Amino acid sequence: MYESLSPEVKQRIVQELVPGKQISLAHLIANPDKILYEKLGLDPSVDYAKSAIGIMTVSPAETAIIMADIAVKSSAIDLGFVDRFSGSLIITGTVSEVEASVQAILNYVKDKLGYAICEITRT
Repeated sequence: MYESLSPEVKQRIVQELVPGKQISLAHLIANPDKILYEKLGLDPSVDYAKSAIGIMTVSPAETAIIMADIAVKSSAIDLGFVDRFSGSLIITGTVSEVEASVQAILNYVKDKLGYAICEITRT
């Protein structure tokens, strides 16, 4: 027979983070202001009339490396930032180039890696 825990006995609860396989943000900024490029540390010499920024967040974070590879192979974008520790990816290019890269990434991680994906949002 088991005895119930008395009120004096403290229970220890262990919490751990188990990240899912998902892309939680896929956003395209069309025609951003020059100041946004500067504040993000991106190349300020781009043609702003034809520019776009793509921002993505993924878990597990190391997947950002794979996403960066797919991005540069799928269209003529420039890599702005890749962080394998936070899972962030920033790409730049024309609106159509950034959109093509983001869509290629979403398709690959969903179909090949079995990740949950979000829709592409825009501003």
